[in-house]
Amino acid sequence: MKLVFDHVFKNYGVINALKDIDFKINSGDFVFIVGPSGSGKSTLIKLILNQTTPSEGKIFIDDHLLYTSTKKTIESLRRQIGVIFQDYQLIPDKTVEENIALALDIINTPAVQIPQKVDTVINLVNLSSRRHLFPRQLSGGELQRTALARALVVDPKMILADEPTGNLDIENAWNLVKILQDYNQKSGATIIMTTHNLDILESLKKRVITMKYGEIVSDTAPASPQKIKKHKHSPKLKK
Repeated sequence: MKLVFDHVFKNYGVINALKDIDFKINSGDFVFIVGPSGSGKSTLIKLILNQTTPSEGKIFIDDHLLYTSTKKTIESLRRQIGVIFQDYQLIPDKTVEENIALALDIINTPAVQIPQKVDTVINLVNLSSRRHLFPRQLSGGELQRTALARALVVDPKMILADEPTGNLDIENAWNLVKILQDYNQKSGATIIMTTHNLDILESLKKRVITMKYGEIVSDTAPASPQKIKKHKHSPKLKK
């Protein structure tokens, strides 16, 4: 999915959350958005998800202007976007597989297809032995992998990962990033990830959009496409 912000401003009363945000992310790109707390990253995510509308400017997803598109179009676009939150946002009284399956229920996936799709992503994120557990029984890494599986199960054309490694140790952070990197390369999905992890930024050599006080202060392209570098903190995925 292609994303365009065309001179976007977002105000909350007298607070200028975003100021003249202007960029394009092409389909299949893997882009990091970085910046300190309060720089506008979360507002950016909310705008992409159409949870709020810009005060000025235009936002396009695959050439659809968000705030003038029909409800049907907005719902169709939203179903193609997987979201991973730093605080997981899992339903506490549902098991791992039930939380993942819920994403498929929401987009009206035929019931007969759901078990196989859930199995596929549970195996991908190495949670087969935890599938019948509830969120309170999981570690932080397992919670985030559940959230990742929930995002992937809908075969998204775009993934928004909002600080997905913020609560993870080094090994689990690298495992998650490796899965995102592989999904990007195999599916061609667009990945937009906010992060404070400089180690990951330096190793992946992706485009980095840096924000501060609601503005873009730099937008740097990668020198050349690369796989994840060998690094002392980038372990292999555990089986």
